Amino acid sequence: MLERNTKLDKIRVVVDKMPSLSTTVGKVLEICSRPDTAPNDLNKVISLDPVLTGQVLKLINSAYYSLVNKVTSLTRAIIMLGLNTVKNLALSTAIIRSVGQAKKSKALPIKAFWAHSIGVGVMAKLLAAERGLPLAEREEYFVAGLLHDLGKIPFGDEYSEVLAQTLKVQEPLNALERKMMEIDHEEVGEMIAAKWKLNAVITDAICHHHSPWDAAAEHRALVATVALADFYVCLFDIGYAGNRFPDETRLEALLELCGLKWNTVVGLRETVDAEITKAEIFLKV
Repeated sequence: MLERNTKLDKIRVVVDKMPSLSTTVGKVLEICSRPDTAPNDLNKVISLDPVLTGQVLKLINSAYYSLVNKVTSLTRAIIMLGLNTVKNLALSTAIIRSVGQAKKSKALPIKAFWAHSIGVGVMAKLLAAERGLPLAEREEYFVAGLLHDLGKIPFGDEYSEVLAQTLKVQEPLNALERKMMEIDHEEVGEMIAAKWKLNAVITDAICHHHSPWDAAAEHRALVATVALADFYVCLFDIGYAGNRFPDETRLEALLELCGLKWNTVVGLRETVDAEITKAEIFLKV
């Protein structure tokens, strides 16, 4: 127990040193949590940050959204896409930027890590569509998938040994993390989510994507969808986040929680590849 506490303290130091999200993003999250927020309220906050304004407009006009006409006004973008989508765009770009400035995990190649994360985000969003969720809700699934593995970033050199052992014994990564380090990336992810004051549903996706049944009942379907997307992306080697051997014993339970068939999931292969290419814009803003 003493060794585990020492390791947790070391990880906490790394998390504490990670750059905070900008005050603008903090205000965006705060404003969007109010039930009476209007597009103009969000416009006022984002427009004070020229970099964020440029990033949001660049994303909106990218192939990711495939809009027919170019959007040049932030207010118009907010009205067209909705408060929640613009909030999620701002949050995603801010977190990608903050992780880029933070200590990079030597064990995990950062480009491959983000390729995995984008793959899970895209797949989660497509599965949400298969589940018949309205367009406005699907972006939350993308962001939850994009951020689910944040807890792997602060790990140090010993993580390389865990990843090597995963390949050797062909076991799920989170089980080996607990066995070899007494800490797993979901636990570390919870620290990051708390530091950045992420909302409850994104936090649950970060903390419970290996056990969605432990998530709050109202978030369980989203977390299970992210878990299923993660399973698919690991199985088909899209990017790399250390887990080449997802736990196959969980697949039936995940499909049941999502109300989906495996044939449906696998049938999305070509669409996933095309959507990942579009979503790579998130890494370029």
